[in-house]
Order: sequence, then C-alpha cells, then structure tokens
Amino acid sequence: MYKDHKQWKRIRTRILVYRESVCHVAQTEGMSRITVRKVLKYPVPPGYVSSVRFKAPDIQSKKVRCPIPQKKICRDKQHWMEWLYSLEQQRRSHSDYTTLLSADNIFAALSPSPNRPRTRALAALAMIEGFSVRQIAKHLAIAVRTVQGYLSDFQTGGADELFRRKAKRRKSDDQSLKKSIFALFHEPPSLHGINRTAWRMADLQAILKKNGHFVCQDVIRTIIKEAGYRWKSARIVLTSTDPEYREKYQHIQDILTHLQDDERFFSIDEFGPFAIKKKAGRVLTQPGFQPSVPQWQESKGWLILTAALELSRNQVTHFYSKTKNTGEMIRMAEVLIKEYSNASKLYFSWDAASWHMSKELKTYIRDHNEKAKLNKLPQLELAPLPASAQFLNVIESVFSGMARAIIHSSDYPSTKAAMTAIDRHFKERNQHFLDNPKRAGSKIWGMERTSSEFSASNNCKEPAYR
Repeated sequence: MYKDHKQWKRIRTRILVYRESVCHVAQTEGMSRITVRKVLKYPVPPGYVSSVRFKAPDIQSKKVRCPIPQKKICRDKQHWMEWLYSLEQQRRSHSDYTTLLSADNIFAALSPSPNRPRTRALAALAMIEGFSVRQIAKHLAIAVRTVQGYLSDFQTGGADELFRRKAKRRKSDDQSLKKSIFALFHEPPSLHGINRTAWRMADLQAILKKNGHFVCQDVIRTIIKEAGYRWKSARIVLTSTDPEYREKYQHIQDILTHLQDDERFFSIDEFGPFAIKKKAGRVLTQPGFQPSVPQWQESKGWLILTAALELSRNQVTHFYSKTKNTGEMIRMAEVLIKEYSNASKLYFSWDAASWHMSKELKTYIRDHNEKAKLNKLPQLELAPLPASAQFLNVIESVFSGMARAIIHSSDYPSTKAAMTAIDRHFKERNQHFLDNPKRAGSKIWGMERTSSEFSASNNCKEPAYR
C-alpha cells in the first residue's frame, strides 16, 4: 500500500476536483484501479504517522491550482514535432510566411550550425505559427525572457535586427571609471594611508571600492593596459642642473621653429678619444660558442672624431683631431663656413664644455661677424645647450649609431683602417639622407605627441617613452 501523503493528495485532487477518470489516473500514476479506489476511500494513507499532524485539505473550500493535463502536454509536443519536421523537410513553402516575414534570410539561419541563429529563427517562426512564448521556451529549452527578447527584436526590425550581433558593454569602457583610475594612479599611495611608494592592483581596487567603484583587478589592468601604461623599472639618466635650462631649451626650439631656408643649425661634439684595438659587441655565433675579448691588449693607436650634424638636412661634417680645445672648435667653424658659404647664418649648438664657451672662441665669432658682411660670408651665432644636457645633443645619437655599426665587434689593424671605415660610414649616411630627406631630431623641433591640458586624469607622457 502506498504511504506517500503527497501522492495521496495529488490522486484525490485529480479525481475529485478535476474529474479525471480512475482508469486514466491509475495508468499515469503507475498503479492499479483498486489502489486508486482505496485512495479515494481514505483522506490520508492508513497507518501514516507524522511529527506534524497532517490535515487533509478541504477540497470544497480551498482553491487548488490546476496542473496542465498530461494529454495537453502530449498534444503540444506532438504539434511542435510535426511542425518542426515539416519545416525541416521544406514541406511548407516560404510563401506561407511571406505576409509576416520581413526578410528571407531567416530560413537560411535554420542550418544546424551555429546554434544561436537557428534558435532565434525557430523562435520567430514558431511565433508566426501560433505557439505561445512559454511553449517556445520549453521546446527550445531556453528561458522565457530570452524568447521575449528574440521576439521583440524580430517585431522591431525583422530578421536583420533578430540576427544582429549586440555589442556587449564592457565595464572597462566606462569613462567615469577611467578618469577615477588615472586620477588615483597619478597620486602617491601614501595620500590614501598606504605605506608604499608604488601602486599595486589590490591597493587600487581597495581605494576605488571606497570611492564607490566596485571593479575587479582584471578590469583595472585592462584599462591601464589599453591606455598604454606598462610596469617598468626606472633607469638612471642624466639630468640637467642648469638653472636656465628652460630658457636655453626654448631658445633652441624658437630658432628651429623659425629656421629659414638659407640658414643652417649644427649640433657639434667630439667622439673619443678611443683606442684602436679589438672591441667587444654583439655577434651572431654558433651554438656552444662564447665570444671573448682580452681585457689587456696593446693599443694600435687612438682617435678623436670631431663632427657637426646639420639638423634640417641630416648631413654630417667631420674630421679627426689630436686634442679637444678651442682651436678645434675654430677649425670646425672654418670648415662649416667654407662648406656652407651660400647660407646667410650658421647656428652652432654644443654642450657646456669649457672649450666650447671660451673667450677666444667668442672673440673669433665676433670678429668674423664684423667681416662677414663685407666678404659675403654667413653670420655665426651660438645656441649653447644647458649644462649636463648631453641628451639634447642630437649628434650623440649619430655617434651611437656609428659605434654600433663599425666600432663594436671590430679589430682594425691600424688607425688608418679605422678612419677609412668611419669616413665610409658617414659618406653612406649622408647619401642616404640626400636621397631620403629627413630632419634630425624630433622633440627638439617642438613635435610633442599630445596637446597640453591640465587634468588629473590626463596622460601627457608618451607611453613608449624610456
């Protein structure tokens, strides 16, 4: 004998309330008709004991929700399968839906792959066929709200709107969140009670949470990465100590900004002295071989290279010196005056070495300018760099490129061989920039990447700057 009081109650409700036949209830419940009649005879299972006294429901007074009859469920499922089969076998012509469909490509989406367009197409066609939203959701095994969204899109814009890919809104695209992160990122952690000198993701997340932004560390990391920020170790660099740094730097930029076609600006410096011997450098080697250079070697000679780089046309003028003094600077001035005799003015820019700013050199320039008008020679003007600001001397990068190309990994037999290689390097370089004109330097011409704007969240620093 069955003793489940819930089953007992369900059987009595189906027969006494919904008037189902004893035969049908016995068949669906999986029991005999004799057992069903015994259930109708007793309100609760005989011998049932419960810690809570069970009270039989008052069937006459209490309203019980009517479950969906089993026959109706079977009929809905049969209807759906027959309709789906006829649709797949193309027994229904497209003209059956012509008055309701806005585009024919909905039938093309019925292919088995990918699944999402097929589900959307079936939902739309099932609505046209007359299925309810709940029936569609049940047969397609998706949520009712999902079906409602599909049908709303279809009714609004037809098949085009139904199959259109909706862009997901990312939290990392929130502009207010970005401003809050960068405004926080530009402040030291100590201002927020964190005893650290650099931010961590966990610290950023905690402070943002206090400010009302609940985000995970991945979102913060995505925003910082998309903005071009990277975690990098600081390098020790040369910093100018000149109190007139800004004035001298601005003076050079003003000259370059208003440089005329008949004027030339030169970046001048010396390279060396350097010994002619076997040099270390990067070389391509076979597996298992370690290049080496003897620490103690006999020098084959030494060289000092004095050179001037003309910035607007990227041409190098050079010669070899025995020493670094004012005489060599005057020699360079004479070489440039002769080479650029058609120019109206020559600007000389060099670092703050003593022989670059000597009284003898200034006297030479003053005497030359007095005679230049009579002899139709270019005027000379000095544009010195700030003290300890070799990083502004553009020719230093030219020297670096020359050293990597022909000094590193070299083993010249004599100073003459080294001079020949240097002469050839500058000759090829000058010819390259004659064929492909390009000005030397970038920031020194005033070419900043971003406009200046005062904002706590603004990122004026170039992300790739090192």
